[in-house]
Amino acid sequence: KDGNPLVYLDSAATSQKPNYVIEALDHYYQHLNSNVHRGAHSLSRDATAAYEGARDEIATFINAYSRNECIFTKGATEAINLIAMTYGRANIGKGDEIVLTEMEHHSNIVPWQILASQTGCTLKFAHINKETGTLDVEELKSLLSEKTKLVTFQHVSNVMGCSNPVEELVQAIREKSPDAKVLLDACQSVPHQRVDVQALDVDFLAFSGHKMCGPTGIGALWGREELLNDMPPFLGGGEMIDQVTLEESTFAPAPGRFEAGTPAIAQAVGLGAAIRYLNKVGMENIEAYEHELGDYLYKRLSECDGVDVFGPKENRAALCAFYCDAVHPSDLSTFLDVEGVAIRAGHHCCQPLHQALGYSHSARASLYFYNTKEEVDKFIEVLEDSISFFKSMGGSNGDAANTEKDEFIPFI
Repeated sequence: KDGNPLVYLDSAATSQKPNYVIEALDHYYQHLNSNVHRGAHSLSRDATAAYEGARDEIATFINAYSRNECIFTKGATEAINLIAMTYGRANIGKGDEIVLTEMEHHSNIVPWQILASQTGCTLKFAHINKETGTLDVEELKSLLSEKTKLVTFQHVSNVMGCSNPVEELVQAIREKSPDAKVLLDACQSVPHQRVDVQALDVDFLAFSGHKMCGPTGIGALWGREELLNDMPPFLGGGEMIDQVTLEESTFAPAPGRFEAGTPAIAQAVGLGAAIRYLNKVGMENIEAYEHELGDYLYKRLSECDGVDVFGPKENRAALCAFYCDAVHPSDLSTFLDVEGVAIRAGHHCCQPLHQALGYSHSARASLYFYNTKEEVDKFIEVLEDSISFFKSMGGSNGDAANTEKDEFIPFI
């Protein structure tokens, strides 16, 4: 940008795409473009094979019990909404409770608020421990009861950078709320570490393709096959039916039941290519490298004067959300952008969490396996220069918790 090499530190929002994925998309459109499942001609068969091959890639990648448990969605947001509108409406009603955390992304809060307004169920939220920068696990356990019908939480926080103890929480849920189902938001874990749905023992899991080197507009919902086949459809139309008469319709089993209409074929093929790419790099290699790089980012940021880094000091994901006393996140992001450093500014779709922390917004630097320590050093250099500039101008961010006068809107 303007002669500066790009330092891209916004992979928690979306990842960059390798040529391997771009070429897979190009190959689909040039050589395979056809609708899937419905054609007897060879082009349709080839497109179907590529599309369903991507489903197989997902199933193996997350260790699903069956490929039928993997449903293509537009992304994690649609996957979570699918559960709320199908399983939720059919199984959760007045007097029932859903347990969540205040660190959730809006996509894992708003659908449940809508469901609560429609059914009369109650939402209960576990808070963060401000001293440790992690989830208050004991509080979440205390919220569990026989009334609990669903528990949902992030695997890795996109703001705090902490990993939640899934196995420990699932064990407590099974003991205290045996009828409850567990939905895991794995958007910030599936791209960065090996995720095994069988080992985690959750009931549903959602993730997005665009955060893991795949195209935008594609993601996946994993669910236990017996649960999926007991759920009503999400959308009605072609592809998701068994038989249709003028009087009634019957529905296909999963995954077709939840994939009405012509799907995002090219995007699914691209996601399959992204998974193959990640497997070639090696998920264990990615996790180990990002752990080292994330620790380095946290160390360098923590050494910056006037910077408050959110989250725990150890066992972090490779991202840091932070707040500078001297400069508003939007101004900071703009100044860094001029120097070719791309970071995030806003509430990162986590307004309740920011309110709990006492801030309206924050800045965030997030890494992926293609980043380097040299890029972290460049980020810190430009960050410190920007902070020094604003301090020399007498700049102050003012009262961090005063959100009423904060008109910062564009970046979320």
